[in-house]
Amino acid sequence: MMTRRQRLMATLRGEPVDRPAVNFYEVGGFDVDPSDPDKFNVYNDPSWRPLLELAAEHTDLIRMRSPVKPRSHQIDAGSPLGEFFKTEEYVEGGCRFRRVTLTIAGRTMTSLTRRSPEVDTIWTIEHLLKNIDDLKAYLELPDEVFAEEIDVQSLIEEDQKLAERGIVMVDTEDPICAAASLFSMADYTVVALTEQRLFHRLLEKLSGHIQTRTEKTAIEFPGHLWRIYGPEYAGEPYLPPHLFAEYVVRYTGPMVETIQKHGGFARVHCHGRIRAVLDYIVEMGATAIDPIEPPPQGDVELAQVHREYGEKLVLFGNIEYADIENTEPARFERIVEKSLSDGTQGRGKGFVLMPSSAPISRKVTPRVLANYETMVRIADSV
Repeated sequence: MMTRRQRLMATLRGEPVDRPAVNFYEVGGFDVDPSDPDKFNVYNDPSWRPLLELAAEHTDLIRMRSPVKPRSHQIDAGSPLGEFFKTEEYVEGGCRFRRVTLTIAGRTMTSLTRRSPEVDTIWTIEHLLKNIDDLKAYLELPDEVFAEEIDVQSLIEEDQKLAERGIVMVDTEDPICAAASLFSMADYTVVALTEQRLFHRLLEKLSGHIQTRTEKTAIEFPGHLWRIYGPEYAGEPYLPPHLFAEYVVRYTGPMVETIQKHGGFARVHCHGRIRAVLDYIVEMGATAIDPIEPPPQGDVELAQVHREYGEKLVLFGNIEYADIENTEPARFERIVEKSLSDGTQGRGKGFVLMPSSAPISRKVTPRVLANYETMVRIADSV
């Protein structure tokens, strides 16, 4: 029997495995502490413990880690960030808020986020850029504002600590993710469609520090899996497929090339409708794709992706989290069996059974736990 690390690495290399890998994505992937009493830590609820233990003991772990040190300590009067950005954090109505104020080129822009103690997600109430004039002012920020402090040693230590239980995956956004998240979705799509030359300038500006980060980490932490998130911003229905080539292949492609050059494996994260962009993802040279959501969330069945692209891409998916949360266990078992069959039949590089996301609420229901247990049980029986 293979160790969990051996199974995952063989899958990434397109080699035979003893059984399909099963991974719970963020559960077991994110760095959480169920013993932390902080009221904003949903994972300290007792209902989380069995699920976290199931992931730790019975899944092929993929730890999701960023090499970037937090930048909050850099926002002071003497730093490049502090010259332009001001951050304020406060608690109101039981929620945690964070306001960022940017002053540049005679303009003042603000963003505001909110975090509830009952849900592990951050809601953006107000986006930083709201119109073309804001974007033009943002482009005047000096490049040193975007410089980052990279800590590859923490990835190496985490990898050693994990040992044979799984692997560490470098988790990074791409330029289109960094760009699109500056706007509301409505404003982003309008700008990306109607101001393409200006949007290219933004992508070029943001790609500098992201590519620097990618090169340093790929050189010092070679041979590991990466997840690149953001390409879905250029997928349908947001943008037409030809702009995927303009905004993703052109700027994310060099990241993929750098990762693979140093023996790594680039996994492209792309929710939703992927049928029209799969050729572009292959063109970039990616090793893998996730989460291949089934219709109606996606627009292509896993069996078709496996048939047409399975010898070019390692496939991660294709369990929709909504099914984990809402489907009765007996019916969910059939969903898991179908995904495993569709992802492994015939020739292909490899398949990892994985959900599209994870629970974010304070309570893990018995149904959710039972359905996660089903994923492990059925994968073990293949």
